[in-house]
Amino acid sequence: MINKKLQHEKIVANGYDGTELTAGIVHIGLGAFHRAHQALYTHETIAATGAFHWGICAANIFGGQELVQDLQEQDNAYTVTEMNPDGSRTVKLATAIARSLAVEEDRRPLLEIMSAETTRIVSLTITEKGYCLNPATGELMIDNPLIAHDLENTHNPKTALGVIVAALGQRKAKGRLPFTVLSCDNVPDNGKRARAAVIQMAEAMDKELAAWIREHVAFPCTMVDRIVPAMTEESFADVQSYLGFADKGAIVTEAYRQWVIEDHFTMGRPEWDKIDGAMFVSDVQPYEEMKLRMLNGSHSILAYLGYLAGYETIDACMQDEQFVKVTRHYMNHEAAVTLEMPEPTDFASYAEKLIERFSNPGLKHRTWQIAMDGSQKVPQRWLNAARTLLAEEKSLAAIALGIGGWMHYVSGTDEQGNGIDVRDPMAEQLKAVAIAHQSEPAQLVKAFLALDAVFDPALAANEHFVAAVTDAYNTIREQGAKQAVALLAERI
Repeated sequence: MINKKLQHEKIVANGYDGTELTAGIVHIGLGAFHRAHQALYTHETIAATGAFHWGICAANIFGGQELVQDLQEQDNAYTVTEMNPDGSRTVKLATAIARSLAVEEDRRPLLEIMSAETTRIVSLTITEKGYCLNPATGELMIDNPLIAHDLENTHNPKTALGVIVAALGQRKAKGRLPFTVLSCDNVPDNGKRARAAVIQMAEAMDKELAAWIREHVAFPCTMVDRIVPAMTEESFADVQSYLGFADKGAIVTEAYRQWVIEDHFTMGRPEWDKIDGAMFVSDVQPYEEMKLRMLNGSHSILAYLGYLAGYETIDACMQDEQFVKVTRHYMNHEAAVTLEMPEPTDFASYAEKLIERFSNPGLKHRTWQIAMDGSQKVPQRWLNAARTLLAEEKSLAAIALGIGGWMHYVSGTDEQGNGIDVRDPMAEQLKAVAIAHQSEPAQLVKAFLALDAVFDPALAANEHFVAAVTDAYNTIREQGAKQAVALLAERI
């Protein structure tokens, strides 16, 4: 039964008893975003359709044992608090997770569930680095220690890729249909990236299995959009104060959400489009490019420059009129102008909606959180737009300032000389570049641009691009990030 304390007058009724669920979806990456987005959509879809066979078995394969234990104590139910810009809120109960587990050491219980006939979809929120692909080339990083482990331990792999390949191998051996692999990560062409990573992993393990996967397994692309800050002690305390009791699985997020899904599944799928904000389409790419360049690109600009300027959260950045002006300029004149949509799109209105979302005082989305894994995000959020702007001889001043801010940030020291806790799979390499060229700004910029895991050689060799980034880097170095933003705001 659903934990009784979560049945509360301030919580929107859930519509069904969680004990009726069976797990048709296995999700890898039981974090805040999954629970606020896919799991909530699935919960509401089940409530609307009565399709109880689409419950979720959610698993963490790296850490997360405490969260799993907390959820299990609550029958895997939790609340999602949706904060509106005006300060009002709606609290929803989510009960789509039928089972949760943490398999830090032994993946075999998870493999057994994934190979079961009842499992129809395996979904993922494993972040960009979880695909173990070189961001610049798209090739599987065979020299990654985790990948190397999995190639030697195919029956108990560590990575999500290894687990998927092993489970598909078991299904093939048993003559079962393959599940659909549904990436819900905020990366471009996420389904294609998942397919490339899984097939390359399978090729290195079993070429016959790789051929079967290539022919039979569906990897639909998706575009996900919801701002979900990491929970803090303050946000847990706020939820407890409002509800009158503690919810260890609580999520605080914005009211806005969107999910665009390529309609390509091998064993069926929930009717997610019954819920507002979700839609099935034949081509996700235009929607994800708009979101990546306008929302995520501006988020990264705010994250690096905002952190360096001393702003802890995105809404704090948006209290600075110069940051707002630069963000609006970036969205309208460096992101939107590079996009092609299948239907007429009011980019200016979309930009203003993003400004409103970023300004939401109830979210407290930390700049430090958004700044994580920048080496994986920079190519997707800024560089495609930069290539288009360069080809059309248009200004990319805001992108250049963002890249300059990223270079300062990953160097590991802020403007006051304090250390920065840089979370990035290339953190050591990035810091080494900064140290090696700390007294030579122009050489430092060139050394960063020479990292082909982030910047492709053609872009790194473009004189206009190099000059713009070098100028931006030097302005931040000499004037500070806050003044650099103000100076750009004066020019645009």
